[in-house]
Amino acid sequence: MEIQLLFILLLFVVAFLYASVGHGGASGYLALMALFSMSPAFMKPTALLLNLFVSLSAFMLFYRGGHFKWKLFLPFALASIPLSFLGGMIALDADVYKKVLGALLLIPVIRMLFFPNAGEHELKEGNIGLSVLIGAVIGFLSGLIGIGGGIILSPVLLMLKWTNQKQTAAISALFIFVNSLSGLGGQLSKGISFEFGMFMYAGIAFVGGTLGGWLGASRFNQQILKYLLAVVLLLAALKLLLT
Repeated sequence: MEIQLLFILLLFVVAFLYASVGHGGASGYLALMALFSMSPAFMKPTALLLNLFVSLSAFMLFYRGGHFKWKLFLPFALASIPLSFLGGMIALDADVYKKVLGALLLIPVIRMLFFPNAGEHELKEGNIGLSVLIGAVIGFLSGLIGIGGGIILSPVLLMLKWTNQKQTAAISALFIFVNSLSGLGGQLSKGISFEFGMFMYAGIAFVGGTLGGWLGASRFNQQILKYLLAVVLLLAALKLLLT
């Protein structure tokens, strides 16, 4: 019972932190579930379900703040949605799944710790062809592992200098939502079922994510939050890769 309460508390905190920087939080939820030794069969659909609630609330708040750019979002999303569905239909071996997840978790860790100010730059025009290619690759990985893809898309957008920090957060939030929905569709087509605990966790994540998204879109200096997230993700990545 104490372990369950601890997980719920940490879930709220992770949802709050992720939404404050414009992410649905699947990588954080997966990291947390990995630390609590949950099975991949439970982790993958649960993370995507939690993503739906948190990323949508985060997107609405960043959108109202005027940070969203449809022109950049659409090529990524149109390419990623069908590939996310395809990835969701594939069930990896548990050991392979954990190793791939561990490797993907290192992407936001490197971004948060070593490139904290990557979004401070003069913006460039996006490229539709490159956006489609990137969206397709991220979409497939999103469905395959059970992430929304924001942890990969965000550093790519900033590295290409197509968006600033809050524009990246707004685009990533909706990107996460559509990919999570598509990935869940792929899993449902293979016969997965939802447990009561998944919906309970979704409610907790929604509350934490709504509060985090509101504060992140308007009030917070996000850098301290990113360092906290990086530590959690690094611990989970090391556990997945080394055990």
